[in-house]
This record gives sequence, C-alpha cells and structure tokens, in this order.
Amino acid sequence: MNHGIGPDGWWPPAVRYDSPNFDSRPDPDDITLLVIHNISLPGGCFGGPHVSDLFTCRVDYNADPSLADLRGLRVSTHFFIRRGGAVIQYVSANDRAWHAGVSSFRGREKCNDYSIGIELEGTDDTPFEPAQYAALAALTEALRRRYRLTDVQGHEDIAPGRKTDPGPLFDWNFYVKSWLGFCEETRKFAPELVNATAVLRFVKGLL
Repeated sequence: MNHGIGPDGWWPPAVRYDSPNFDSRPDPDDITLLVIHNISLPGGCFGGPHVSDLFTCRVDYNADPSLADLRGLRVSTHFFIRRGGAVIQYVSANDRAWHAGVSSFRGREKCNDYSIGIELEGTDDTPFEPAQYAALAALTEALRRRYRLTDVQGHEDIAPGRKTDPGPLFDWNFYVKSWLGFCEETRKFAPELVNATAVLRFVKGLL
C-alpha cells in the first residue's frame, strides 16, 4: 500500500464511506498533527457495522443497549483501520473531521483544526494486530508525504484525563519501527517518494 494521498485528500487503497460529519479547516495549509485513537462498538466487539454507522449517522440504537448512549452524537474520523488491516476513509484529509473533541497540543487548542484522525478497531485492553500496524505505517507515510505533518500523538495525550486511547497496549515502538521499515522499503523501489530529511515526532519522545 504505497499509494499517495490524492489532491482531493482521499487515499486510493481505502474504502471510501462518506460521512456528513465534517467541515472546512480554518487554514487548509495547517495540517501538522496525526492523532491515533481506538474504537469498538459495542465495546470489545469487532467486525460489525456500528463504527461506520456512528461516523455516518446511521446507528441502530436498538441493536445493543450500549448504543443508546450514542444518541445525538455527531462525530467522525478521517480513517478507520479494521483488525485485519482494511482501511475505511470517511472524510477527506483536506477537511476537518470531528474526532478530537476538547483537546490541546503544545498550547494549541482545537486539535481538529490542524490534525488528521486515525481510529484503530480495538480497546484499551486488547493488543492490536500486526496487520493494523502495517496499514498504519503505510497510511502514516502517505499522509506525511502529502501534508506538513510534524507530530504523532495519542488521543489520551491531547485530551488527558478525558480520553485514554489508544491505550497502554498500543505498541508505539512497534508502530515507529513499522513506519521506518515501510519508508526503507519505499526508498528501495521508489526513492523519489521518500524525503530522507523529513522526520516525525512521536509521543513519548520516540523520534
């Protein structure tokens, strides 16, 4: 999955599933932060339609008692990575998805304005799958090549005390190694696609 993000902000390898929950960014040239989340609906259940239903305002609140708490909630993300590594995109990365909520990074509030959100299908207490890290690495590099990304943070890091995802079982070290490995493979076969001087700052000072 070495396709680039298109000028329209859509990633060709992802399945497109348009969400109505987005708007324009205040500054379309100010996209510098990548935010990693996890989600499962109902909690701990994987593979169902409910996450996509949430992001597209189609939730069947009678499908499970826990879904009733989502009534009236209007949220979205740019990307959702399934347990098997399949990627769904709901909002163009050029636009503002509603994923971060009340948030702040390095003194800047309203992280939705300048960030891209990626949800991993999972929970705080379930290890993520190798296929998810592989897809995340490829997507991270595609986004880095297209936008002026400088930092990667977890939702818990930009909304401390309010959010806990992607959680303690998200392996940041493995994510970084997977991304670097993907960059190295890309450099072998398409060196013009890799800017060797570009770096990303990861949470907890990993890079």
